[in-house]
Amino acid sequence: MPLYIRDDSVNALVDELQRLTNASSKTETVCSALANEIRRQKRNKPLMERIAAIQAKGRALGLPNPAFDMKAFSDDLSDDL
Repeated sequence: MPLYIRDDSVNALVDELQRLTNASSKTETVCSALANEIRRQKRNKPLMERIAAIQAKGRALGLPNPAFDMKAFSDDLSDDL
């Protein structure tokens, strides 16, 4: 769905940012500005929420295999050098 900017003050802001960033188009300018704001908002998420998300991903991976032989694995990678 296309985005139409009908507000002159918003259009002026896009023009100014396009000049400052040397973007090749208004579309590139708006895309970059939105991506930067999304990154900024994600960084603003409370630390405990970010840690909880990382911990959930770790739990989803499961526990390490206790029977895994790291030495045999390393030897195999080195081709007995």
